[in-house]
Amino acid sequence: MSAPPTTRETTPPVETRDELVAYLASGSKPETDWRIGTEHEKFGYRIGDFSPMPYDNAPGETGATVKAMLEGMQRFGWEPAFEGDNIIALMGSDKTGGGSITLEPGGQFELSGAPLETLHDTCDEVHTHLDQVATVAGEIDAGFIGLGFAPRRSLADTPVMPKGRYGIMRNYMPKVGSRGLDMMFRTATVQVNLDFSSEADMVQMYRISLALQPIVTSIFANSPFVDGKPNGVLSNRANVWLDTDKHRTGMLPFVFEDGFGFEQYVDYALDVPMYFVHRNGTYVDVSGQSFRDFMQGKLKGLEGDRPSMDDWENHLTTIFPEARLKRFIEMRGADGGPWRRLCALPAFWVGLFYDKASQEAAFDLVKDWTEEEREQLHRDVPVHALNTRFRDHTVLDIARDALAIAKQGLKARARSDGFDGDERGFLAAVETTVDSGRTPAEEMLDLYNGKWQGNLDNLFAEYSY
Repeated sequence: MSAPPTTRETTPPVETRDELVAYLASGSKPETDWRIGTEHEKFGYRIGDFSPMPYDNAPGETGATVKAMLEGMQRFGWEPAFEGDNIIALMGSDKTGGGSITLEPGGQFELSGAPLETLHDTCDEVHTHLDQVATVAGEIDAGFIGLGFAPRRSLADTPVMPKGRYGIMRNYMPKVGSRGLDMMFRTATVQVNLDFSSEADMVQMYRISLALQPIVTSIFANSPFVDGKPNGVLSNRANVWLDTDKHRTGMLPFVFEDGFGFEQYVDYALDVPMYFVHRNGTYVDVSGQSFRDFMQGKLKGLEGDRPSMDDWENHLTTIFPEARLKRFIEMRGADGGPWRRLCALPAFWVGLFYDKASQEAAFDLVKDWTEEEREQLHRDVPVHALNTRFRDHTVLDIARDALAIAKQGLKARARSDGFDGDERGFLAAVETTVDSGRTPAEEMLDLYNGKWQGNLDNLFAEYSY
């Protein structure tokens, strides 16, 4: 979510709205240049008491820290990025194959993967990253687990990472929703970024991705615990997003209106309240003001200053709908999870979108859904997941149809692993969930109420990377 920002000096001031539209349109690529970018977050903890790792130890204290993780990962070719004296990210190099490692507000460790050609490449990247993380974590008595919501840590117990943008967001979030701080500090996700060929292609992909996001939320529901016990919700991560900030989240009904395109998304983003502007290595708090005012030099505290394209790029990272448009489309609806599901999420969406016949079939699946139906799905699936009712059937029925389309799309792509397999094998985790009708969250609840006897220590023992 938050790689270190670029500096204003790298691009000239933006003069017109058309430049912002052209920026988004420049993401259009021929299919031969389409790539897959996967991002996944995970929770780090200290072995022994499962407490979250602070950024650094206070004088005289010992124990695993986020800073030690960032320092240890550098042996693999990752290059440190600083904010002041603090390492706050790691940037990829030729040795790592690109990508970056960033910190979310509560210390969630995120790999923002490189743009890769096949799912085989993507899953190799995931495996390599998790192996590196496990190596360093093992040396400092730390562990990592993939879930959608931190199962035991409270907000009060969660450390704050030393990044200026997070201080601004932390102050602003309680003004616009009741769960924004939970979103920042206690959630984790897996996302995939995919390319489009044209504005028309983007529009169809965006409509499909928004409509199907609740289905994906259901398939990947993996966060049934809050404050050490179940709270009746299967995806607490998705539930938190329902009351985070209505001005920058949700299902974006205007995307489904006639005439939607790059211009309409720019108009939306211009009016989404800003968080910050980055100047001279410092985050300036402009929260609540609009980029439209910025274009006119009317930001309070920065009067006369006008944005660069870097400012626009930074602003786009602070908009959080269920699917997000940049110069690619970012699917944002899934809980974090174990490594097989980290590979399965991009496989699902690549299967739907990177084969034209499958994309058309996916559009046929959702094209007659109403705004009210899409919104109801969005609000119901955090609790009911695959059992959510839709018309005369359930989300599980839709998931079966979508999975069949994705499998056909990956078959048609025919990207070999060099032996005798294509990319369909990466859908195995989704197939397991859809075939059983049981979400990962329900499987964990069965263990909690049975074998674990209500002891969440077992969750870390059995589900950590």
